[in-house]
Amino acid sequence: MVQPQASKFHVAMFPWLAMGHMTPFLHLSNELAQRGHKISFLLPKKAKFQLQDNNLHPDLITLHGLAVPHVGGLPHGTETASEIPIYLNGLLATAMDLMRDQVEESLRDLKPDMVFYDAAHWIPELATDIGFKTVCYKVVSAASVAIALVPARYPSSTVVLRGHEARALSFIALEFGSGISFYERTTTSMKQCDVIAIRTCQEVEGPMCDYIGDQYGKKVLLTGPVLPEPPKVPLEDRWAKWLDGFAQGSVIFCALGSQWVLEKNQFQELLKVAVEVERDENGWFSKESLSKGIKCVMDKYSEVGRLLKKNHAKWKEALVRPGYMDDYIDKFIDNLHEL
Repeated sequence: MVQPQASKFHVAMFPWLAMGHMTPFLHLSNELAQRGHKISFLLPKKAKFQLQDNNLHPDLITLHGLAVPHVGGLPHGTETASEIPIYLNGLLATAMDLMRDQVEESLRDLKPDMVFYDAAHWIPELATDIGFKTVCYKVVSAASVAIALVPARYPSSTVVLRGHEARALSFIALEFGSGISFYERTTTSMKQCDVIAIRTCQEVEGPMCDYIGDQYGKKVLLTGPVLPEPPKVPLEDRWAKWLDGFAQGSVIFCALGSQWVLEKNQFQELLKVAVEVERDENGWFSKESLSKGIKCVMDKYSEVGRLLKKNHAKWKEALVRPGYMDDYIDKFIDNLHEL
């Protein structure tokens, strides 16, 4: 057990070197610090300056900038995934592994009670020597983790891979760091930790989380969505002026990550299609399947449409309940105390 339940603990964070991972790690850090816990956040030096304004509790959250060593094939000065095309991520993983000595030295000095990580599969090896608990924190959906596992007892008959999707997933077998594949890195990280944590909700992905826990033989803790607090500072003038050119509520912010850039025709297709439709094996869908999907939802006599509306009302009631996120974080902290 880390500490008595009423006491505060010291957490170290070392996420994958991508803004899409560091940012949710910092959101969770803010929630923990809000409840009085101390956070030591290890990240690249440039990212430290990029994220420091999102540190809402600088008295309890300390950002420790680390040097990212150069690896041949990467542009000089590369520190995060947003600076390179996605096919170079494997080399960035090599650079992260070369940071092991820096991370070890920092953890020996900091003496945290536990360390949160995701891609640094060697963190549990340091834990054995230094003495801390390990939490493999997944900021992606539980479904995306579960679908790559051995399919025994897989809990869904609808969230499955079609041919073109399976081919796209083949990257997990490629090298991601020196001498290790993406799949090996991910599974080792989850096998060797003391507990798995996922940024999701029981109401939405409960069966997937149970499946992951069964496959790895570990307890899976859920943090809830961990959404950031709305910013209190005024919007930048350039964005405020730009938004003024549109009717209120007519602009949608569509973020797919810094490494995924859609062509204009792909982006417009995303906006046009708002219902689930059957696709062919190659990923295309027909006008007939689109028409069928729309009618299933919109027809007032449709059983599918009725169930969809009923389900939507159920989720809305659960997800907008006051204290929803706080309850998840408080329970998460209680579970951490039991490690």
